[in-house]
Amino acid sequence: MARKKILYITSEIYPYLEESYISKICRFLPQSIQEKENEIRTFMPKYGCINERKNLLHEVIRLSGQNIIIEDADHPLIIKVASLQSVKMQVYFIDSEDFFKRKQLFRDEKGEFFADNDSRVLFFAKGVIETVRKLGWIPDIIHCHGWISSLVPIFIKTCYKDDPLFQDTKLIYSIYADQFKEKFSSSFGKKLKITGIPKEYLPLYKNPDFDNITKAAVKFSDAVVIGHPEVKKNLQNFVLTSDKPHLIHPDSEDYVDAYNDFYNTVLQL
Repeated sequence: MARKKILYITSEIYPYLEESYISKICRFLPQSIQEKENEIRTFMPKYGCINERKNLLHEVIRLSGQNIIIEDADHPLIIKVASLQSVKMQVYFIDSEDFFKRKQLFRDEKGEFFADNDSRVLFFAKGVIETVRKLGWIPDIIHCHGWISSLVPIFIKTCYKDDPLFQDTKLIYSIYADQFKEKFSSSFGKKLKITGIPKEYLPLYKNPDFDNITKAAVKFSDAVVIGHPEVKKNLQNFVLTSDKPHLIHPDSEDYVDAYNDFYNTVLQL
């Protein structure tokens, strides 16, 4: 197959965060796909717990400076970048004084779900898309990992459907066992409407819990990965009974070929 351009969007990448199931996949899958002579870009949030000096992060001035409007406020977008020198892989970080400076990822010191996680998901999705547009880089595939990236598919398929950069882009959404019991704020639908999501799709987010946010992401994706054996059974069934091509993450350390074959299949849709 021809050289592919793949955009990875994720909540975690090792070693910038502690080793976890998602952070390992999103560290080694992009590297291995790149080593197959493909071109990749990788994005994650720049949480406050990430040591910028230790990891040699620096701001990309030409990409920073945009404002992301959420509800009735402008939030400046800051883009930083770091390199995993040993494998020649760059990672872009979405930073924000308002949303990502705190040390914790999605819960405070007492384990309480952040009340503004809905705004953080929205800011992250818009921030990644706008940065890719500014780069002028046209991805063949956007592979989203975990619920922090769950709004990317609907944005690409609605608000950006006429953007030449994404005309032929395929969306893949990986579901993990990173569920939460809480719901996004009651104003989530209003925030989505202000950002340009067509009103006919807002009912998908009327009850913005993990299941419904995941189902909406699946709806607007071209293909789906069941990324962990402990993904909720109702969501696995939702995927398996849909008309979406799907991949079940192989229970093996040697999973890269399965993903590469899946990418090739999705590109032929």
